Amino acid sequence: MVLAWYGHLRFKDFEITKNLGLWAIILISWSVALLEYLFQVPANKIGYIGNNGPFNLFQLRILQEVISLTVFTLIAVFFFKTETLRWNHLGAFVLMIGAVYLIFKK
Repeated sequence: MVLAWYGHLRFKDFEITKNLGLWAIILISWSVALLEYLFQVPANKIGYIGNNGPFNLFQLRILQEVISLTVFTLIAVFFFKTETLRWNHLGAFVLMIGAVYLIFKK
């Protein structure tokens, strides 16, 4: 969802997409989101403990957040190149890893 939500913010930097209107951007973002959902929904279905998977709902959600924020950070730092990774960002990641540890602790 990171690309669907934020990727269009770089469209002005590319010749082919810099003059797109709002509706074109919405359609492109929906297309990207659909592609991402084609992976996320089956992953949740297969991974859910109620469907014989290994994870409960809380575990699925925490994992999704950590993955999403990791992807967001990579896109913000390497694709946008306007953001810098600072100590407080790294501290927040450490806390999120702590959340993953706690959610999986029996």
